[in-house]
Amino acid sequence: MSQCTAPVRGHTRGGGADCPVHGRSGYNYSTPSYPRYSPPPVTSVVRSGSLTSSGAGRSGGSTTRPTWSPRTSTVSYTPQQVRDLEPVRTAVVVRTQAHDVFLCHAWPDRQADAKDVYDLLVDEDVSVWFSEVTLRPGTDMRVAIDKGLVNSRIGIVLVTPAMLDKLRTDRSIASNELSALLRRNLLVPVMHGATFEELDQVSPTLASRGGFSTAEESMKDIVVKIAELVGTLDGEEADELSMK
Repeated sequence: MSQCTAPVRGHTRGGGADCPVHGRSGYNYSTPSYPRYSPPPVTSVVRSGSLTSSGAGRSGGSTTRPTWSPRTSTVSYTPQQVRDLEPVRTAVVVRTQAHDVFLCHAWPDRQADAKDVYDLLVDEDVSVWFSEVTLRPGTDMRVAIDKGLVNSRIGIVLVTPAMLDKLRTDRSIASNELSALLRRNLLVPVMHGATFEELDQVSPTLASRGGFSTAEESMKDIVVKIAELVGTLDGEEADELSMK
């Protein structure tokens, strides 16, 4: 009977090819293969607190439906977006100001990106304080801006490269103009051509607020979410709030 060479000569040479038992002329042992388990796809919807969790969403993450989002909504939220926006929604529902949204933007964006955001918001029946439309000739801009901030339910800050430049040179926009909204959880940054990391370098307070980025979703979807955020309190959400 053939003898294994391992106890005497080892199996180092040729990977054991010279061994009459385990070499090419003998038996070749390989790691057994087992069937791979694949979990079933997620198809159920689970109610958890104020959120409805469903299957996989953008970039493989889960999506949720906050209570303020209508059942007929065409947009989906990430769990992080809902966590960030819940304090804003809680503060918004008790405010009945003249405008739904105060649109804060850099001066160079007033006839470009900011105007596009304004038009999209108006298309969603959102009342917007926007300097290019709301300010009257001869109006004291500082007084008008202060009044606009007070008379708006929430503020959104369109953070573009131009806005980053403004924040670097004029710290008052975040510390003074928007301080009241920041304190009351009523400010939402919208990143457009800029990142939260870049914003953190010039305004850590503003960057700490959860918001949106057009690098992750379209401006149209972001505007729909803002419209839902300032939307009317419906029966489902009223029930949720009454239970808290």
